[in-house]
Amino acid sequence: MSVIGIGHLAVVVSDMKKSGEFYSGILGFPMVFEIPDDKGDPWISYFKIGRGQFIELFYPRGAAAADTQARVGFSHMCFLVDDLKATEAEINRRGGALEKPIKLGKDGNWQGWIRDPDGNRIELMQIMPGSPHEKAGA
Repeated sequence: MSVIGIGHLAVVVSDMKKSGEFYSGILGFPMVFEIPDDKGDPWISYFKIGRGQFIELFYPRGAAAADTQARVGFSHMCFLVDDLKATEAEINRRGGALEKPIKLGKDGNWQGWIRDPDGNRIELMQIMPGSPHEKAGA
């Protein structure tokens, strides 16, 4: 198992326009891509902090709202891994388990999910060639 970095911090925001202006205009993080939901509506906006590091801003509805009980604030943290299947095998060997099967996300990257002892969501992500993350310099 090899964690190679922190991939992103995910935050559910109450006002995407104001949050975008803050993260981009005030802090200087460029908005590099967006991912729509299954209906094609805005879902997540990605702001680049540094090479391979992003802030995901979620609109407060849909899956983000359901998973966070419609609250605004911290959603999850993401660790980048070099081989997600090998990482899952090592987690299992150490007595842990992913809470859902590994899947290919809408962004084209492999993802797995686990929770810490307090229930905080942790995403494990393997960046894939051609994904928006890879194109944005992950």
